[in-house]
Amino acid sequence: MQKKQVIALLALTAMLGLTACGSNGSGSAGAGGAASKDNNAAAAPAKTDNGGAKGQPNIGVAIYKFDDTFMTGVRNAISDAASGKAKVDIVDSQNSQPTQNDKVDLFITKKVNALAINPVDNTAAGVLIDKAKAANLPIVFFNREPSADDLKKYDKAYYVGAKGSESGTMQGQILADYWKAHPEADKNHDGVMQYVMLTGEPGHPDAVARTKYSIDAITGAGIKVQKLAEDTAMWDRVKGQEKMAAFLAANGDKIEAVLANNDDMALGAIEALKAVGYFKDGKYIPVVSVDATAPGQQALQDGTLLGTVLNDAKNQGKATLNLAAALAQGVTPDKASIGYDITDGKYIWVPYKKITKDNIADAK
Repeated sequence: MQKKQVIALLALTAMLGLTACGSNGSGSAGAGGAASKDNNAAAAPAKTDNGGAKGQPNIGVAIYKFDDTFMTGVRNAISDAASGKAKVDIVDSQNSQPTQNDKVDLFITKKVNALAINPVDNTAAGVLIDKAKAANLPIVFFNREPSADDLKKYDKAYYVGAKGSESGTMQGQILADYWKAHPEADKNHDGVMQYVMLTGEPGHPDAVARTKYSIDAITGAGIKVQKLAEDTAMWDRVKGQEKMAAFLAANGDKIEAVLANNDDMALGAIEALKAVGYFKDGKYIPVVSVDATAPGQQALQDGTLLGTVLNDAKNQGKATLNLAAALAQGVTPDKASIGYDITDGKYIWVPYKKITKDNIADAK
């Protein structure tokens, strides 16, 4: 073989060897390979089959409706708590249980690692538990409590929330303390608190508990009461304003106190009261509610809301995320692993707190 041919053959062999070393069969650098030549950024985290970053579970979260003020706070808290811990897919159930059922089916199809559900209808929890159990997925309900019997159906079903009876009791205590300290609140001087009540949706456990226990706390403080009117405003501010306007049309200045199952309804009631001259020129009526949302806190500052009860959205959201993430990774949930106590093997209870203008900083 001539010298020129030998040189050419050696050069061709070298080129083929370099080409073989540079290819991994996929057209991209393998794990641990060099960064792309046009930037020095680190490679994106490896993805699991469910779309989450490697080592992080994917959690499907369904909220009963996005335009609920309190649930917006819980939703934001879930997102914040998920940072660096889990990937969350949060969807709006649009206040429709069939829609939520479909969302859960889609989560299961996407092979999420756990479910976190704020049910539209808490009586539908059994159906959702059956879906989760069939897919062997942990399911954490939050804010709307399923029945104990439903939770017992599945060892991977849990609840995060607060006790409605506790919030109702604190709400009633705020009003009772005011009534005793302000004799002028008894406008007709008959020794009886004439009140109206705005309730959440019929049958909702928190609505039932807050309605009952608020009045029990007032009568337990030795104050006689007379209910002038009660109606549901479905947790909604506009409906609260409409119902309060109707109460005023029927009862006028006979009303001495207003109780609402949540801040949004109370804020609606306050607008109706403003329309007939309250909260100016010394005309005042005590209004109490539950949640301590940002708009509720502003009403405390303005002096139109007497008091509310902190429904701790931040800790409800954080506890929900921590619990779902632990279950998704097969970790036994306890105070050490999730930061919250588990009661009766099924429940995380987030405590309420009375909030007035004097301690509004405690609601931040």
